[in-house]
Amino acid sequence: MGALDGLVVLDLSRILAGPYATQMLADLGAEVWKVESPWGDDTRRWGPPFREGESAYFLSTNRGKKSLAINLKDPRGQRLVRRLAEQADVLVENFKVGDLARYGLDYPSLAEVNPRLVYASITGFGQTGPRAAEPGYDAALQGMTGIMSVTGEPDGPPTKVGVAWIDVLTGLTAAVGILAALRERDVSGRGQHLDLALFDVGVAAMVNQAQAYLMTGVAPTRMGNAHPQIVPYQAFAARDKWFILAVGNDAQYRRLTEALERPDLWEDARYQTNAGRVEHRSELVAELARIFRSRDRAVWLELLRAAGVPVTPVNDVGEALADPQAEARGLLWELAHPRLGPTPLLASPLQHMSRTPAAPTAAPPLLGQHTREVLAGALGLDAAELGRLEAEGVIRSAPVDENPG
Repeated sequence: MGALDGLVVLDLSRILAGPYATQMLADLGAEVWKVESPWGDDTRRWGPPFREGESAYFLSTNRGKKSLAINLKDPRGQRLVRRLAEQADVLVENFKVGDLARYGLDYPSLAEVNPRLVYASITGFGQTGPRAAEPGYDAALQGMTGIMSVTGEPDGPPTKVGVAWIDVLTGLTAAVGILAALRERDVSGRGQHLDLALFDVGVAAMVNQAQAYLMTGVAPTRMGNAHPQIVPYQAFAARDKWFILAVGNDAQYRRLTEALERPDLWEDARYQTNAGRVEHRSELVAELARIFRSRDRAVWLELLRAAGVPVTPVNDVGEALADPQAEARGLLWELAHPRLGPTPLLASPLQHMSRTPAAPTAAPPLLGQHTREVLAGALGLDAAELGRLEAEGVIRSAPVDENPG
């Protein structure tokens, strides 16, 4: 039994932030009805890579959902979604501000017929403010919220994070907000509207860097792989490969100097406190870099781990997934996809809850795979009516290959 068994989520979102949130809810046991346009979520076409026409991007965030292809530009499609919303506990959408009001699918309209509905709107800049009408994309928001100003080498260009960082954080924030609203609904009996903005999340996620600016009035800058407030805490090149040294306190630093057989680097008063090491960063880091280039990475990893100094390799994605810890923690789930057959997917980090762990339920759906099933089961539409709606372009369904792969 999942923690969210019995919860119904109507997912009108596309791309990443919303689908990431609703996949988390699906993994925890919620039934998620993913409403797509007849041409599907944009990410179905984002690639390569594709396999048998299925995109890796779409597969990454749509596990455990039922796909309904409904044309929201048709009033009959709008009425179908409104009826589904009457039965839902949660609705997640990422349309432009005001778009769903034209269809009678905005929060005020739906709250009249389902006052218990928790309705989450995800946009670039929120429902208010001078930028509310502007579209929001992760790369653009990474530029606006400051993360690119502190990412990259000091003498290099501003650099974005290699994944859609703000989208993922917004999805996580949305899931937290939805669960909080559901908990409050248990007390009040009423739903509420969650106004979630990528801009808000991106600024909040600047944490210590933004707080440093608030305290000093000095905007932080790019420092490559170094940490602005801890030394040594960065990537170093060994003779063959890179590794991360993460010395978080003075005791760890002393153990580092002992492992390196360099007592002078501890005895030097400049380096005995983190504040001193930050002040004299350039001299200390240059000397450590010289030392680390003398041996292969494997040697340093073994030596420093034995000394109790935090150190890890800089892995590529394949190396990360091949680490024995990844297997021990079950970081891959394999699900039977209706077209691809057995398909590996990244597992939920919530799978280690002691009583109601997140668990895989179903592979990411084909476009319209569950249109008829859900509309018949939830709304009572018969085969004749479903056939008529499909013939007239209001809905779309997909046959499922019984012998995939």
